[in-house]
Amino acid sequence: MSPQVRLANEIAVQFQHQAPEHAASAIAEHIRAFWDPRMRAELRHRAEAEPEALDPLALAAARLL
Repeated sequence: MSPQVRLANEIAVQFQHQAPEHAASAIAEHIRAFWDPRMRAELRHRAEAEPEALDPLALAAARLL
């Protein structure tokens, strides 16, 4: 598992209590604010190549990037 997938999944756990559409948006905002552009690009790539590796909220957030 790539570091980006692991981190995105860890972030998603923190947003499980929110409505899915709000949580995905908040996760995407967090990633935009704190991740390097290369990390975001790798997460988008992993979301396309191996979506099953991502938590559903992390996958939805990656698709918003």
